[in-house]
Amino acid sequence: MRAMMPPSWTRRVSIALAALSLSLPAQALDQTAPDFSLRSLDGKVLRLSELTGADSVVLINFWATWCGPCQVEMPHLQRLYDTYKDRGLTVLSVSVDDARSATQVKPLVRRGGYSFPVMVDTDGKVATLYNPNLTVPYTVIINQAGEIAYVHTGYQPGDEAEIEAALIKLLE
Repeated sequence: MRAMMPPSWTRRVSIALAALSLSLPAQALDQTAPDFSLRSLDGKVLRLSELTGADSVVLINFWATWCGPCQVEMPHLQRLYDTYKDRGLTVLSVSVDDARSATQVKPLVRRGGYSFPVMVDTDGKVATLYNPNLTVPYTVIINQAGEIAYVHTGYQPGDEAEIEAALIKLLE
């Protein structure tokens, strides 16, 4: 005979499973991060494999100008960058705006005063390497061995503390 859960428990389990599925990474942790190169807004071509290494942790944030939570998260990424760049943190901001909305990226970055490298992936080729569903915001942290060590989907106030804790653990 199968045990039945009360309706309230069934609902709680369903909600918990739905939340868990949202936080599962598209990439397996400890998998080598796919290499890519993109041109930054200042014209430099940045290659991921040239930024990873023994002294460096790379945070890649995929976002879009039309994404409200992305814009709320970006000042927190700037604070993390300012706080930890001297300890080996590199922040790469990758806009997934298409060709029509990509013209809004540079003005948004200027208004926000963001000093980390910002790139535009108008065709989504780089973003789909990490996040096939192109969910934004989407944050990936790559450890010193070039492996995906942490993945976070979405943004809600307070998420920056979780991201910072993951960074601190890797930077120690």
